Amino acid sequence: MVKEVVVLSLGGSLVSTAGGIDAGFLGEFRDFVLKGCERRRFIIVVGGGKVARDYQAAEKITKLGDGEKDWIGIYATWLNAELVRALFGKQAHKKIGSDPDEKLDFKEDILVAGGWEPGFSTDYDSVLWAKRFGAKRLVNMSDVDYVYDKDPKKHSDSKPIEKISWKEFRKIVGNEWKPGSRLPFDPVAAREAERLGMKVMVLNGRDLGNVGKCIDGKSFKGTVVS
Repeated sequence: MVKEVVVLSLGGSLVSTAGGIDAGFLGEFRDFVLKGCERRRFIIVVGGGKVARDYQAAEKITKLGDGEKDWIGIYATWLNAELVRALFGKQAHKKIGSDPDEKLDFKEDILVAGGWEPGFSTDYDSVLWAKRFGAKRLVNMSDVDYVYDKDPKKHSDSKPIEKISWKEFRKIVGNEWKPGSRLPFDPVAAREAERLGMKVMVLNGRDLGNVGKCIDGKSFKGTVVS
């Protein structure tokens, strides 16, 4: 049986919080993915989250260019990705992916990847991995329930959006990527996903039951961008 490939863009905010590594969530996520491997293969692209922002705060000490901040963020994604890869042991590919174009002898059910190059976030990498492996589902696991018309952490009157076109979505996120940005899906990734005609689901990754519904093609709580 040829298994469907699903790409999960796992936000770094789900891996670690202000209190450190979120072991409770990561344990549940591990069980969720392993159960899903009965029918599917997973590519899990892990973001830098708090680790990246903590280290990018070095700009308080000395001036950092966007390229330098991006590289700090990329190394943070590799650290988070190696942590996630280790959760699956031999059931995951033996090394984390970094370049979506690299040659891989990927025979396992799980591949964990981190960032690639400066100029965009792991959202863009997720789009490239999905393109490479022909994934029909790209699920962006964030720490918010929906894409909103305004940042819900700054505006109490923000409204959730269940369905939105890439054209309208890009009006919300803009056209430029800035290291450390907290966006539901980065502008560079949105531009490429639109070009490819790709559908992306944005949802709260902590609700794994809801994530499962999304992967199964059932009704779920979140935003569909297409």
